[in-house]
Amino acid sequence: MSILGLGDYASYLFGESEGIKQARKRLNEEYLAPLSFANDMLLARIGVASTQEDNLRLRQLLEKLELTLTGSAEVDNHHSRGLGSNNLLFMACELLLLAAESDGFPLLLIEEPEAHLHPQRQLRLMSFLQEQAKKERTDHQHIQIIVTTHSPSLASELHLDNIALVEGGRAFPLCKGKTQLSPSDYRFLERFLDVTKANLLFARAVMIVEGDAENILLPVLAKLLGRDFHHHGVSVVNVGGVGLGRYARIFMRQDPEKDGMINIPVACITDMDVMPDLAPWIVGKLEEGQQVPVIPPSKRQWRIKADFPGNALEQRRIIRRAKASGQNVETFVADEWTLEYDLAFHGLGKQMYQAASLALADDRLNAGTAIKADIITAADAAYEAIMDSTTDLEILSSHVYALFESNGASKAIAAQYMAELL
Repeated sequence: MSILGLGDYASYLFGESEGIKQARKRLNEEYLAPLSFANDMLLARIGVASTQEDNLRLRQLLEKLELTLTGSAEVDNHHSRGLGSNNLLFMACELLLLAAESDGFPLLLIEEPEAHLHPQRQLRLMSFLQEQAKKERTDHQHIQIIVTTHSPSLASELHLDNIALVEGGRAFPLCKGKTQLSPSDYRFLERFLDVTKANLLFARAVMIVEGDAENILLPVLAKLLGRDFHHHGVSVVNVGGVGLGRYARIFMRQDPEKDGMINIPVACITDMDVMPDLAPWIVGKLEEGQQVPVIPPSKRQWRIKADFPGNALEQRRIIRRAKASGQNVETFVADEWTLEYDLAFHGLGKQMYQAASLALADDRLNAGTAIKADIITAADAAYEAIMDSTTDLEILSSHVYALFESNGASKAIAAQYMAELL
């Protein structure tokens, strides 16, 4: 039976029901009859899609249909579904319609689909949309899907080739050939650009760091300097010591004269990773009296300043900066060695020694078997003893860093304590 036939049958069943009959009778006799003329009676009928023209009747019938979500659980009904789930239903309907059509340009625009969706559902949605975009219709066209979003969860699920960063009213495609990313960079970022790191795509400014300590301490230092990162829209992205330049080159255009530059300042913070000549014995790399292994044949990974004669040390700095510098991207290399060492070297030695000592005692502090004030007092005494033995900043700062390198203090935990001390 056709849809129109079903409508006619439904109208007949409605019309034959006792309640409908009584309502129609009263409506006609008690209300419409007094309003009618002798030669022009007003009569009502109650039915489904009562229009005589078939096309209009069909439209009326279809408009009365409801599309709702159901679930396998008995307790589930369409009233228990939120806006996010119903938005998914609407998108599915639009995709069904686009896939069924055989003419015209198939284009689907979705504005911020993350609304009312929890992160796991967002990831499934983007994975699904990307698969739909790969399918070919009967007319050999692919559905073009354009999504606008402020969700790092959605962005992390997309390949960079499919992302365009919108800044200053302009769209900057991040596909191959448009950025300074190499093919290996794209493969790397597909593996490691997770939801946390994808936050950089939505920032007004970006600071890319290589460790948890920088991630914790730099916002604190910025706030103390009156440059609060939250106030200025700066996102700190911790890449964990791997691929700092790869993330930075996302913002560097291949042809800035033609395509313009992305006006988002990006700062990359990296260690110099060269220790003072006396540090190996202080931090436990070498035993007392042991000589520094010569490279080659030694395969030691750590470096001292003596390994860089003449201006070689400065050349190392220049090379590190050049890995990710240009346009609105700038790489900043530590003056001396690492963040912890440099903070101690530049006047925060006492506080860093306290923070490292607290990090070493963290388990005991949390268990209630140690008192924070006692740890700080002992740290101050030990630091004063070191200061009494030397005035050399390199030696002093190396002793501070030895708490991390030799004693095993956690840099991340020490950074938390350092933030509290500052």
